[in-house]
Amino acid sequence: MPQSISYADAGVSIDNANRAVAKIREYARSTFNERTLTEIGSFGGMFSGAFPNMSEPILVASADGVGTKLKLAFETGIHNTVGADLVNHCVNDILVQGARPLFFLDYFATGKLEPDVTASVVEGMARACRENGCVLLGGETAEMPDFYPPGEYDLAGFIVGVVDKAKVIDGKSIEPGDVVLGIPSNGLQTNGYSLARKLFFEVGGYKVDDFVEELGTTVGEALLATHQSFLPQIGPLLDATSHADEGVRVPLIKGLAHITGGGFLENIPRILPEGVSVEINRGTWPELPIFGMMQKLGNVSDHEMFRTFNMGIGMIIICSGGNAEAVIAHLNEVHRIGKVTSGNGDVLIV
Repeated sequence: MPQSISYADAGVSIDNANRAVAKIREYARSTFNERTLTEIGSFGGMFSGAFPNMSEPILVASADGVGTKLKLAFETGIHNTVGADLVNHCVNDILVQGARPLFFLDYFATGKLEPDVTASVVEGMARACRENGCVLLGGETAEMPDFYPPGEYDLAGFIVGVVDKAKVIDGKSIEPGDVVLGIPSNGLQTNGYSLARKLFFEVGGYKVDDFVEELGTTVGEALLATHQSFLPQIGPLLDATSHADEGVRVPLIKGLAHITGGGFLENIPRILPEGVSVEINRGTWPELPIFGMMQKLGNVSDHEMFRTFNMGIGMIIICSGGNAEAVIAHLNEVHRIGKVTSGNGDVLIV
């Protein structure tokens, strides 16, 4: 009689998946609110689409990943920060258009499912969702034998937020003379890790647990610094307005740019209208030591640094000169780092 072969014999454990989902369900429930209409485990997550306080609600959606920052999680065994990285990155991406998050979904894929590791990743996501007032509505946990190296996984996130059409931030009103403000980051956020890992581990010969006095911590901890959400700081500004010369109230913020992959040079132009450029004055904010250290390790050009990393600025705000002080007054820490000029949509670092 032929041997009976099961799904487990092919490397997929339904029992492990069930144990992981049981842990995930607890974390997800901690993010639910009155708009959440389904439990974790449904075929699709349901969320109330009623927005009685908005005249014309616009849904804003985004998807992203954590990139090779995951390699640091694998090497250090710290898995509860990359989930928060993912949520906060996605929150920031829709924030630049004035949207507040509604719900988040994740995709977690691995070769062999380890329920405790999966739960640790989701715990970080749930924590960040709660902090951002966002529901962890559902997701996919995939076990795919032989597809990923042992001990590794991939992670992606999908977010949906909402903004009233009249309050969409699109950069169209940006003009020469406007002020560029920068909110500090606390590290690399979630971008540039392929280069960072090469510089520290291949060129510099460091190990993840090596303490570096210049960084004040180990290499692994410095590189795993959580990508923060800028919603708590910028949220109150989304509804703030000021009087224009004609007496009409206008938004304080003209444009927002999340400094992610592409650094200053690729992200700021995404919000600029035709006929303007941006001039950034280097030295107007404290660059984190990790960036100077990487530049020295690889003799990296300034252009490459500003095209790859955030250089210590996580979010850019553009506003009129007359509104700059009002914007600054709302923020915990912010720096005047440049100005808008006439030009062709480029960014000049001076």
